[in-house]
Amino acid sequence: MNLFLVFYFLLALVLWILALPYLLYKSRSTKYKDAIPARFFLKNNPKFENSSVWFHTCSMGETKSIAPLVGQFEDVNLTVNTNTGYEEAKKLTKNVRYLPYELFLPFWITKQKILVVMEAELWYMLFLIAKSKNIPTMLINARISNRSYNSYKKFAWFYKKIFTNIDYVFAQSDLDKQRLQSLGAKNIKVVGNIKLANLPKTTKELEKPNKTLICAASTHNNEEKLILESYKKEFGVLVIVPRHPERFEEVDKLIQSYSKKYNLTYHRYSQKQDFNSDIVLVDCMGELINIYAISDVVILGGGFENIGGHNPIEPAYFNTKLISGKNIFNQKALFECVENYSLIQSNQLKQTLEQIDKMKKSSLVQVGNIEPIIEVINRYNIKKKDK
Repeated sequence: MNLFLVFYFLLALVLWILALPYLLYKSRSTKYKDAIPARFFLKNNPKFENSSVWFHTCSMGETKSIAPLVGQFEDVNLTVNTNTGYEEAKKLTKNVRYLPYELFLPFWITKQKILVVMEAELWYMLFLIAKSKNIPTMLINARISNRSYNSYKKFAWFYKKIFTNIDYVFAQSDLDKQRLQSLGAKNIKVVGNIKLANLPKTTKELEKPNKTLICAASTHNNEEKLILESYKKEFGVLVIVPRHPERFEEVDKLIQSYSKKYNLTYHRYSQKQDFNSDIVLVDCMGELINIYAISDVVILGGGFENIGGHNPIEPAYFNTKLISGKNIFNQKALFECVENYSLIQSNQLKQTLEQIDKMKKSSLVQVGNIEPIIEVINRYNIKKKDK
């Protein structure tokens, strides 16, 4: 047996044992109560019974972005890492599992027609075991950011081992192709960012208020406070959509306190589904795209804290005036697909809103293509969905 494989497996076992107390503790939280038991203890997480095209994504955003691809085929299998990814995946197929920790993959993976992995999910055992079972493997929407490239190069020897077991790579850009080649990737084709192949669609038409609508989207802790302190009533209606549902009550209390202090009207969207207050908290899921469609300005969360930013494609598609903090290191590739946006420091938000009339509307500059990916998958006799 390969000595590196033995070492890697033993290391994975040691790390799992050391992490047990932490995993048991975190599994009690709402956010991880399903994902951790499924991934690290195989609770309610059986093997796939059928052999088909197997897609793997990380979380909700990646799962949403492959919907057009998954929708091409019947009876697909889909694995994810997170609770939100799991819920999104259930909308695409009934065959959804959490991807187990690498320690369990040799005993968990069953024969599939092809494995299609999204973006940076470069798990050594995932690709190795797939290839050992004669499963063709594919990495899609592959990219390596400026920030992470140096880290990748330091472990180039390790990534070369991973890429040995990847048959096809579909990269976002020529630069990504060059970087992937330097890490040992082969058979690379540039198809753009496939997240732009799934452009947003509204589910209903909302009534726009007769004022400027400012949507604070996918906000995180501390960002709501920053936005409220930068807001003035004369700017228009402020609609706040927190990233995580478990924070709705916390944000509600914050807005109530702020509204009372400055004599502003406020309501929760679940109580009155309109935007006829100074501030509205959207405390339900599935409305953000519909709100983008009527927004004049979007303050995109995740960039004012050290989160890495959020997807700018959706607000740019609706030609909003787009503002984000500068911490967008997880979304640089998507921001490269957008024209006309403002990346600012936290202390610049109020001034930016005061000068919003001078900003240009954002727009998209390029779209990805999933057809070359579909063409390769079709080589493995995958049953296509009837249209």
